[in-house]
Amino acid sequence: MTETPERIRVLIADDQPLVRRGLALILAPDPAFEVVAEAADGQRAVDLAHQHRPHVVVMDIRMPVLDGVQATERIVRELPACRVLALSTFDMDEYVVAALRAGASGFLPKDVSPEELSAAVRTVHTGEAAVAPRLLTRLISTYVTTPRLPQSPVPVSDLGELTPREIEVWHLLATGLDNAEIAAAMGISVSTVKNYITSIFAKLSVRDRAQAVIAAYETGLVEPRSANPAG
Repeated sequence: MTETPERIRVLIADDQPLVRRGLALILAPDPAFEVVAEAADGQRAVDLAHQHRPHVVVMDIRMPVLDGVQATERIVRELPACRVLALSTFDMDEYVVAALRAGASGFLPKDVSPEELSAAVRTVHTGEAAVAPRLLTRLISTYVTTPRLPQSPVPVSDLGELTPREIEVWHLLATGLDNAEIAAAMGISVSTVKNYITSIFAKLSVRDRAQAVIAAYETGLVEPRSANPAG
């Protein structure tokens, strides 16, 4: 007898009751999801995440008491198994980059379709980044110009652990190509690209594509003007 797959436990955090209810009504009828709690501010989101141990937190970026960026950082640090999907009213929002830097595994504007929301929750639950590659590149090239951290960017030449081929894959990833496009550009298979990306993540100590793209801009591997958001 086939076992029923575990439902994806979701916590919804948004300071607008109507938005929270709408998100819950989208996800709850799907048997793949279980909405375990709702929070009206970032601090409550952190508390409820500890209480309910959700797989995914759907997190509004701008909230009172503790904003979504700070709440994301705490949840990712304190509950490493939990993934955060950031929400924003605007496509281009510097807070989104801050949330991705803090450990969010994806980003959606609030005007997405119910199908896109469900797909994104599934994606971040698997450990992938849920953000369109070219939107990610456009966001980061707009808002990441210098590191927020006190130290200077790490020159690419100092990234000795990365092989030349890995640096090439990282560069293509950071300019907005998906895995199939990277494979075509390099004349290799998609599975080989995935292997390279897994190694790059490990060597850079990043958890997903979003953080790898941020790192590419912060190290100077990619300059904002070299991104090509044609799509």
